[in-house]
Amino acid sequence: MTTPTRLQASLSDMFGQSMAVLTRPSPATFELFERRGGTRQALTYVLLAAVVSAVIAALFAPFHREVTVIGQFITRLILIPVQFAVFTGAVYLIGRTLFRGTGTFPEVAYTFALFFVPLSILGTLLGIIPVLGWLVGIVIAALMIFFGYLAVQSSMNLRDSVSGAVTLVLSAVLYWVVGGFLTALIVLPFLNR
Repeated sequence: MTTPTRLQASLSDMFGQSMAVLTRPSPATFELFERRGGTRQALTYVLLAAVVSAVIAALFAPFHREVTVIGQFITRLILIPVQFAVFTGAVYLIGRTLFRGTGTFPEVAYTFALFFVPLSILGTLLGIIPVLGWLVGIVIAALMIFFGYLAVQSSMNLRDSVSGAVTLVLSAVLYWVVGGFLTALIVLPFLNR
């Protein structure tokens, strides 16, 4: 059996694929799309989420004393793609090393981008509502975990539920360690003191 050639998905293709993944969640649905794009398409899509988040955060920064407009804009433009790359890199390395997953990094990045982008944009849009902000954060986090679990099974070809879950948990731990360090380096210069 030959591997299908990688299609160069456009943003509208990715949006349609995201809707399919969100409305029909399963490893099989992710399998339909994992080879339709690669790392470049995933990062382009994630940059779209970063721009939307940066603009919204900058617009609402004046309502928060502890942040600045420029700081919110720049940090979101940088942090969202960096955090995405760190997490998907951890999924790939852990799934491949510990559980002998057979997926590729482009498949992991593309698969994760399909749910990450719409959920993060939705979280940013709904998160600006003062009363709902914390609740939206919890719901979006739970959805990210759910879809991440399905995406790990598909993109790394880990059909065993335990290996998929452990890969996701260890990736989250690594993400928090590396991401916390990188976030501190990037955000500290922009905090009002």
